[in-house]
Amino acid sequence: MKKWIGTISMLTMIFILASFTSKTTKKVSVPSSLKVNEPTMVLFPKDKTTLRTTSIFPPFIGSSYVGFKEALGFKESSGNYFITNTYGYLGKYQFGIATLNLMGVYNASQFLRDPELQERAFYTNMTRNKWILRKDIGRFKGKRIKGVQITESGILAAAHLAGAGNVKRFLRSYGNHDKCDAYGTSISAYLQKFGGYDLSGIRPKRNPKV
Repeated sequence: MKKWIGTISMLTMIFILASFTSKTTKKVSVPSSLKVNEPTMVLFPKDKTTLRTTSIFPPFIGSSYVGFKEALGFKESSGNYFITNTYGYLGKYQFGIATLNLMGVYNASQFLRDPELQERAFYTNMTRNKWILRKDIGRFKGKRIKGVQITESGILAAAHLAGAGNVKRFLRSYGNHDKCDAYGTSISAYLQKFGGYDLSGIRPKRNPKV
């Protein structure tokens, strides 16, 4: 009797397993519209990328006045409002005392402690240089001198470096008068480095004061 029970149990298990296998191996019909017959190229949108680099870049400030002044301030002093260089030039934009006096600033210590005053002085000096160089900007803008494309922002940056008078002489001599500052930076270098910013919002002023 026990043998019959064992045999029946074994046959029952085989039947169950056979039924399960037949269900799992049943073929599934795939619609023809979903069949893949050949490799398909997938393109990422051009403004997206999955690549990452190890380089870290500063925030893009743009080509407006703000971008211009921050780039120039970084070149002059690494953006440090409270620094004085070995020649006595002051602050973020490295102003000389004589230039500050022209704009009505006479207290160097106060100037060095006041970032807001330094920003006003920089803008005021831009309006002053734009007045002095207005004719030269109109005459030379768009031309090439010593391989450098002349732009309004390049001219104003060079005037900050070497003075408006020296920039006039550079332009009118077509590059023969390329004055350098005490550290060897030339007018032509600033013309190239700071070209292409939009400074149309700066209005030229004669003898402006801070």
